[in-house]
Amino acid sequence: MKAAIISLGSLSSAWTAKAMRAYFDEVDEIDLKDIEISFTGKKQEILYKGEPLDNYDGIYAKGSFRYANLLSALTSMLSPVSYLPIYSSAFTVAHDKLLTQLRLHAANIPMPKTFLTSNISAAKNILKKMNYPIIMKFPSGTQGKGVMFADSKASALSILDALAVLKQPVIIQEYVETNSTDIRAVVVGEKVIAAYKRVAAIGEKRANIHQGGVGEMIILDAKTKKIAIAAAKAIKAEICGVDILEGAKGPVVLEVNISPGLQGVTKCTKIDVADEIAKYIFEKTKVLKASDTETKAKDLFTDLGIEDSVKGDGVSELITTLDLRSNRLLLPEIITKKTEFGEHGEVVLKFMKGKLEIVKF
Repeated sequence: MKAAIISLGSLSSAWTAKAMRAYFDEVDEIDLKDIEISFTGKKQEILYKGEPLDNYDGIYAKGSFRYANLLSALTSMLSPVSYLPIYSSAFTVAHDKLLTQLRLHAANIPMPKTFLTSNISAAKNILKKMNYPIIMKFPSGTQGKGVMFADSKASALSILDALAVLKQPVIIQEYVETNSTDIRAVVVGEKVIAAYKRVAAIGEKRANIHQGGVGEMIILDAKTKKIAIAAAKAIKAEICGVDILEGAKGPVVLEVNISPGLQGVTKCTKIDVADEIAKYIFEKTKVLKASDTETKAKDLFTDLGIEDSVKGDGVSELITTLDLRSNRLLLPEIITKKTEFGEHGEVVLKFMKGKLEIVKF
């Protein structure tokens, strides 16, 4: 199978591509900045360095919030033909803090109290109702950038006056006391494969590694893991980092990062996160490819006018290739459903060269 990772060429992406080569037959590293989308007449096409993008069985696309719209359009066009671990809508949702809050709230995921204001006058009215300290930030931004801490109403008003010249919405959020720490849980599929606690640098409230924070391995309890996985599902990202604050009232989700850095979590946990991601992408791609093959076989039979049971004795026939893994033969799903073979049922195998018959015992 052939796969690609489309990214901005970070070290994390390079690690993931290298890990993917242990599973896929071929893996291409594609620079997101060299991607173009062409609409000409009734035709839409994805171009890479001016040429049509190759076909891939699986694609892991990621990048910063500046490329959210491009990533959303790109993955929307690729989803019918390739496996993608991140839904197209996730790129606009996860890169917008307000949209993230809306999705998490709709999924009943615990979060800090949050307010959005579009003008300074409205923001000043909200500040009258807040308990201090508070957090103020812009809807867009990553790695702790654009996040401000106000320890009093006077401090918050000063920040608002400075922000007035930017003329953009501001998010006002309650401050959850965690001794300047937070938790990054890396979710892959239905599991939290690694987690670590980030401790902010002295004099800094933001615990992000990119802002000078340091990390230490942590084992999450079942409740926190469940919240992290639910947050990833709400955003529709099968691979992501979920930032969690452990306050006095329990864990709350701060945000979801669909392009998480791997250096910090790998160093702190000693877990090969890149390999876990690569393995997951491979397994999901393999399942999708097998499903596509089965669907195409069914469509071929339909086109030829062949019914499900083609013989008078009720026997069906399926022309396909064999799936051998570790010298074991895996039956297509259509056969296991039709025959109702179960994992624990006993069967009689009759075999000779070029022929195999399986009958329920």
